[in-house]
Amino acid sequence: QLQFVESGGGLVQSGGFLRLSCAASGFTLDYYAIGWFRQAPGKEREGVSCISSSGGSTNYVDSVKGRFTISRDNAKNTVYLQMNSLKPEDTAVYYCAAAWAGGMPTCPPLLSREYEYWGQGTQVTVSS
Repeated sequence: QLQFVESGGGLVQSGGFLRLSCAASGFTLDYYAIGWFRQAPGKEREGVSCISSSGGSTNYVDSVKGRFTISRDNAKNTVYLQMNSLKPEDTAVYYCAAAWAGGMPTCPPLLSREYEYWGQGTQVTVSS
């Protein structure tokens, strides 16, 4: 069974940092592009970042560019999201999701419908 376990969320002050991890079990991430999404209370789910199956291509939503970095370690079957200079508006539940890469060198658009497998989410709260 395909499963993700997200970890690394928590409470941090504005300007602080967190590192989220997304560990896969039941399948290998080698052939999947991975996206990070977030959903704040009362808001729609938003795509944050994605990384291609090879790790050679990444994409970020404008609001996190220069602050967040996505990376992957296929040997550990894990994808990371390093989040620096956190702001209160980054507060949300963060989800990782996988999309079959099919040999594509880039990741799919940061839209929920493009990603097939989802984790349970981890809460990130940034206090002002």
